[in-house]
Amino acid sequence: MSDSNPRAHWPVEVQREYEEGRNSGCVGSVLVSETDRVRVWHLSIAPGKRCGFHRHVLTYFWTAHNSGKARGYFEDGRIVDVEHCKGETKHLAFGAGEYMVHAVENIGTTDLLFTTVEFLDSVNKPLSVPDSVRLTIPQGADIKMAS
Repeated sequence: MSDSNPRAHWPVEVQREYEEGRNSGCVGSVLVSETDRVRVWHLSIAPGKRCGFHRHVLTYFWTAHNSGKARGYFEDGRIVDVEHCKGETKHLAFGAGEYMVHAVENIGTTDLLFTTVEFLDSVNKPLSVPDSVRLTIPQGADIKMAS
């Protein structure tokens, strides 16, 4: 492993994806809700697929909706394989100027499904996200809340 590039041992395609996404604030597949206090994301990763690299700067937590196997690629070059279980929840916080850049690959046989909640009143300023990742509900859709 090169001291100048801790990711030199990664496949070239993954290195390219890192360079393209390392400043991305898109920590999920779809931003399903946003208020002045929180952003709520859904993340769905099919078997053999990878979510893009993204940067966490806010205090947040994630919850797994089902069991599955994942491989994490981290900015410092680590590659970590984990098994997630349904209901598993992890809380993370970052100090001023701190962050984490990573991507998650599904190395299992079932979809990986997560919800991530970011707290916008964290010590770091939220990263911007494009409108293209925000949930759009078709006009005229009949959405009913469960009672």
